[in-house]
Amino acid sequence: MDYGKKFYGSRTWCDSYSVEWLFGSKFAGKMESSQIDRKGAVVLRFLDKCLLRAGVTVALASLLLSYGATTQAAAGDGQKRTAAQRPASQALPAAQDTTHMGAWQDFWQKLLNGHAVPDDYTKTVKIGGLIEQAYLFDGPHRIARQSMAAPKPMEQYEIYYPADLAETAARYPAVIVVNGSGTPAKRYPALFQHLASWGFIVIGNEDPSTGTGQSADRTASKLLELNEAPDSQFYHRIDIAHIGITGHSQGGAGVFNAITSQPHHALYRTAVALSPTNERVAEALHWTYDPKAVAIPIFLLAGAQGDFELKIVLPKEDMQSMYAKIPAPKAMARRKGAEHGQMLYTADGYVTAWFCWHLQGDSTAAKVFSGNSPELLQNRCYQDVKLDGFD
Repeated sequence: MDYGKKFYGSRTWCDSYSVEWLFGSKFAGKMESSQIDRKGAVVLRFLDKCLLRAGVTVALASLLLSYGATTQAAAGDGQKRTAAQRPASQALPAAQDTTHMGAWQDFWQKLLNGHAVPDDYTKTVKIGGLIEQAYLFDGPHRIARQSMAAPKPMEQYEIYYPADLAETAARYPAVIVVNGSGTPAKRYPALFQHLASWGFIVIGNEDPSTGTGQSADRTASKLLELNEAPDSQFYHRIDIAHIGITGHSQGGAGVFNAITSQPHHALYRTAVALSPTNERVAEALHWTYDPKAVAIPIFLLAGAQGDFELKIVLPKEDMQSMYAKIPAPKAMARRKGAEHGQMLYTADGYVTAWFCWHLQGDSTAAKVFSGNSPELLQNRCYQDVKLDGFD
């Protein structure tokens, strides 16, 4: 059975945090908010029975349970009604239950709103090569940040850039970051800051559903707009001939679509896909992409641990098949000991090196992937390494 099509229909994985988003309006209409708030028990049983995958159950349920806070806010006046005004069927739960529900919601809100990337990851991630270590350290630039409004569902653009942009006449290459499911840019500022410290203008948004590549394309359009706006601090400061893109999980599928089928696909010079959703799942969720259409150098990375990563998101066979279809110069590796969520940052030393090589012409960074003895092939932190199309 194709669970993606059966349960999601035409909706993408994170169109909204609601029961309607996952099960459809008819099912949602039959559920009171209190049913959802009470640990999501109904949802968990349904997912356990139908999906038969603990990893999927946890991932989807964690997103769905954030709906509790939304329904509480939406209830508004209904929650303020007195007991006398409230129908018996909507009686308030016991004080003990209310306390327990609040603790449960607090737990999920902290999980969903906390940072997805540790602030100190550049100091704690294990490394296996000298060049990897060099590019995992912060770069030479001080960092500045600017936020600006964006149309829904992106909400706002987050831009990190070298602070010396205002002091020099240099143009800086740019990297567009495509969010994973339910992981807006505000949840991983450390990743943006690190790339910016190496001399990149790094831009992302708050879109929770990026698989089609549409929000990435609108972000690319915003970059071009900023580069041509005389009142923008980025006016003629973006090197539009050197733009890259990276994304994790659903964002990895979004990367493929952005560089192959979206209107600005020809804008990109290179790409990195971190644990991209495999082709079969992407098609079921209406994020269909075509690896055969990739025409720029691309780096595929994934974790080598955890059922969710290895059995759901990107099984080894799917990654190898995806890689084999790509006709452009390409690299591939799996990070030992890394699970799905950790792949957002665990390989960032080499992600940074990749962009420094392809967007800045950095010859030291190039030694990770090319030459007589590429460091990536020698690094014991990685397995299933492949390099094709490089000197």
